[in-house]
Amino acid sequence: MNENALTTSSSTRPGLVRRILRSPLVRIGVLGFLLLLMMGLNGDVMTSYAGEPFKSVQHIVALAIAGFAVYIAYAFFIEQRAVSELALPGMGRELGIGLVIGAGLYAACELILMALGYYRITGLNSLSFMVPAIAMALSSGVFEELLFRGVLYRSVETWFGSWAALVVSSLVFGLTHLMNPEATLEGALFIAVEAGTLLAGAYMLTQRLWLSMGFHVAWNYTQSAIFSSIVSGNEAAQGLIRSTVDGPDFLTGGNFGVESSVLSLVLCTSTGIVMVVMAVKRGKIVPPMWKRSV
Repeated sequence: MNENALTTSSSTRPGLVRRILRSPLVRIGVLGFLLLLMMGLNGDVMTSYAGEPFKSVQHIVALAIAGFAVYIAYAFFIEQRAVSELALPGMGRELGIGLVIGAGLYAACELILMALGYYRITGLNSLSFMVPAIAMALSSGVFEELLFRGVLYRSVETWFGSWAALVVSSLVFGLTHLMNPEATLEGALFIAVEAGTLLAGAYMLTQRLWLSMGFHVAWNYTQSAIFSSIVSGNEAAQGLIRSTVDGPDFLTGGNFGVESSVLSLVLCTSTGIVMVVMAVKRGKIVPPMWKRSV
């Protein structure tokens, strides 16, 4: 009898540990912490190789692959599930759509400013000026989507459903931008609404990360590499287009960049709402755990 009790105890203990590690709160703490550490390494790489953009890109690509590996390993070994949000079938289509729409949304903002006379092109740089922004765009697009949509959104959705996940992931994503240079509460809230809705809406619709990654990478890359604009309060780097910007902050975004403008608020939020409505119509909304059928 004692032997059976001992066997039962030893067989249930690993299951308990795994259940704890699988819980949404621990998942956010453990997996989120690992991804945050890797994001810190990304920043160190881009600083160290600031004058060597090709080396910077190579290192960021390697770190991105490592980030995917950490995320997948946690799902496989700890959660013991298939990583459907990073499934390869359909990746090219969703990533491609995200890249096109993300670039188009940002270009539309600048074209409106250009039509109003606030954004003026003064010349063009060589194509080599478009290389440094690749590392920044990949770093933010991959790691922030793994963290805020892959970890935070999915974890909150597990317990509290899709609507809570949309709100929480958007707010946290926006408020983290308060750590950026030239950050303002207004700019952080703009990002929470426009980018939070857009990126969470992409995940809500597809239940995958490729579309939101495409949006994120393309927006940041187009902003910096093509239009040489400020990215979320960081100092503007020279990209393809040499330009001057002079207009009201509510349209240009001021020192924080176009993310803090009414233009991006309207365009990105509208696109996000369209995807959320599509997700609702397609039955993609997950109810809170207490409303699910057993």
